[in-house]
Amino acid sequence: MTVRGYYEVMVTQAISIPLDPATATAYESVTDRERRQLQLLLRLRLRELTEQPPRPLADVLDEAARAAAARGLTGDILRDLLADD
Repeated sequence: MTVRGYYEVMVTQAISIPLDPATATAYESVTDRERRQLQLLLRLRLRELTEQPPRPLADVLDEAARAAAARGLTGDILRDLLADD
């Protein structure tokens, strides 16, 4: 990072992240200011995730299961979502 006056200027590099259509549309519909805020949040979260030692997959899956359950995902709903039609 370089400093110009009182403002810190960060050199950036663009990456591509696949998203579901609803998330991509939501991102594309925000203002430039909101987009910069989202980019900052994602940058910080990605850095946080990549700077920590890797966690065992079982821990990651347990955390995801707890978060899904907290949002109302039940075993029955999950089976219905994963069922072959």
